Amino acid sequence: MDALDQITTTLALSMGLAWASGINLYATLLTLGLLANTGNIVLPPNLQIVADPMVMVAAGLMYAIEFFADKVPGVDTGWDAIHTFIRIPAGAMLAAGAIGDLNPAVEIAAAILGGGLAAGSHATKAGSRMLINTSPEPFSNWAASIGEDVAVIGGVWACINHPVFFLFALLAFLALMVWVLPRLWAGIKQVLRLLSRWFNGGNRPPSLNPPQ
Repeated sequence: MDALDQITTTLALSMGLAWASGINLYATLLTLGLLANTGNIVLPPNLQIVADPMVMVAAGLMYAIEFFADKVPGVDTGWDAIHTFIRIPAGAMLAAGAIGDLNPAVEIAAAILGGGLAAGSHATKAGSRMLINTSPEPFSNWAASIGEDVAVIGGVWACINHPVFFLFALLAFLALMVWVLPRLWAGIKQVLRLLSRWFNGGNRPPSLNPPQ
């Protein structure tokens, strides 16, 4: 039973960090470092570097920048586009690091799964924010951003303290992601077509509602 608990705990930490990194990498690193420095978690050897004060200061600074950039419509989409090349590899690295000192095959498998999970959560976040940005008011954007921060911080805490609950929640997220990503992509393509017509000579601002 102890072996099963250890596997569950390690799997939840590995996949939890990958999932959270795809949404907000800097909040993930900062939360993990704070939990380690307050004695709420003993990090695997390969992750102990995130508790270093210098790493935490850098993560905190970047989180502060992202906190404001993520709440400005349009800027958040650009920020997400740039972070496609940061969140996904970081999620893979954190997933592999959370496995600990096991054989290299297990670490590589964790990196592959973690990278895929980070890519999925990043695509879900970025796609939904792009559609939210079609709304003229900023409040839905702010609510989405704050909700994402709460989900990331709560998710990192849950994957450490309640790994079984977190794994069931993660399965629910994966099912939702499989359902929602094709719909997000269809909505994004519609937005891009409207923007293309607008910039290619249309005088009316783009609208998601086709003319009757």
